[in-house]
Amino acid sequence: MIELTHSFVYAKSLYVESKSYPEQSHYVFTYTIVIRNMNKFPIKFIRRYWLITDGDGREVEIHGEGIEIKPCVLSGCEFRYTSGLVLETPIGTMQGYYIMANELGEKFNLEIPIFRVAIRSYVH
Repeated sequence: MIELTHSFVYAKSLYVESKSYPEQSHYVFTYTIVIRNMNKFPIKFIRRYWLITDGDGREVEIHGEGIEIKPCVLSGCEFRYTSGLVLETPIGTMQGYYIMANELGEKFNLEIPIFRVAIRSYVH
C-alpha cells in the first residue's frame, strides 16, 4: 500500500455571472484544483470521480478520464487546472477523488475534500 502522507489537494470555486441565467435555473461555476505532491516520488493522474450535489440535494456522479492532460506531478511540485460545471441551484458541493499512480504503476486514490460552489451572497 502506498502511503501518501504529504499530498495536498486544494479546491476553489467561482460563480460565472456572465454565463448564468438564474431565471432559467442555470448557474455556471468554475473550479480550480491544485495538487501539490510533497511525497518522495512522482504521482500521475489516471482517472477521476466526482460527486456533485446541488442545493436541492440532487446528486450527480461523474466517473472517467476527466482532464485531457494526464499530468505527472514530480516530488515537490504542483499541478493546477480549472474546469467548470452547471447547477440548477445557486449553491452546491463537490467532492471526490483522483485515481493516481506512482512510477511503478501502483494505483491509489487521492481524496478531494468536499468544497462549496455558490454565489457569494448565498454563503453565510
